[in-house]
Amino acid sequence: MHEQPVRPVLVVIAHGSRDPRHAATVHALVRRVRSLRPGLRVETGFLEFNIPSVRGVLESLAAEGVRDVVALPLLLTRAFHAKADIPAVLRDAPRRLNIRQAEVLGPSPLLLSALERRLYEAGLTPADKSSTGVVLASAGSTDPEAIAVIADIAREWRHTGWCAVRPAFASAALPRTEDAVRELRELGCERVAVAPYVLAPGFLPDRIARGAAQADVLADVLGAAPEVARLLLRRYEEQVAAARVPLAGRAAVSA
Repeated sequence: MHEQPVRPVLVVIAHGSRDPRHAATVHALVRRVRSLRPGLRVETGFLEFNIPSVRGVLESLAAEGVRDVVALPLLLTRAFHAKADIPAVLRDAPRRLNIRQAEVLGPSPLLLSALERRLYEAGLTPADKSSTGVVLASAGSTDPEAIAVIADIAREWRHTGWCAVRPAFASAALPRTEDAVRELRELGCERVAVAPYVLAPGFLPDRIARGAAQADVLADVLGAAPEVARLLLRRYEEQVAAARVPLAGRAAVSA
């Protein structure tokens, strides 16, 4: 009887925050991922503020004799952390580890489904879509690629039946949430909802919430939504499939 090959360990890489709600939400999401795939080993590491650190997780895995790792950035867009911070940490990992960096989570239809789930949980119904304007409120970024992706998602989401969808940003870019709410009011939408396009609570999500003061509905963060958990597993499987191509030495750290 042939032994089944050992599946690479999934290491979920979160940014980390001084706000304890952030780590609690990340851990809740990882628990949901584990419940969906009981046989898969899933570990969590943080870039800063929280423990365990990504470096510490990778060193522990190497000490155990683990060889293959899929590192999955818990990020919605390919901004600085995905392009620079995370690859730098992975390059410094123990040499015995073969590490592949999975793609960030967004964009994905599963995230749009999660956003709608949160809006319905906040009180909307599918029948409200045509009369409701939605603010797609993200944390913001100085990376033009990340900003463009948010604008593209807003345009795509509008085509699913909402009165209108406008992007907004809590930092580094405009418009702010409150300005997008005002614009949708002026556009004539019967009601205005704010959908935070963020994974966990923290400083910038709190700023989004303050900007939603004049909206009719404020949805919760994406958090441990089942669609987000399924998306993590999808990104993992995509990278495992890509890894069937033989690794070229330490060049295994790739996006």
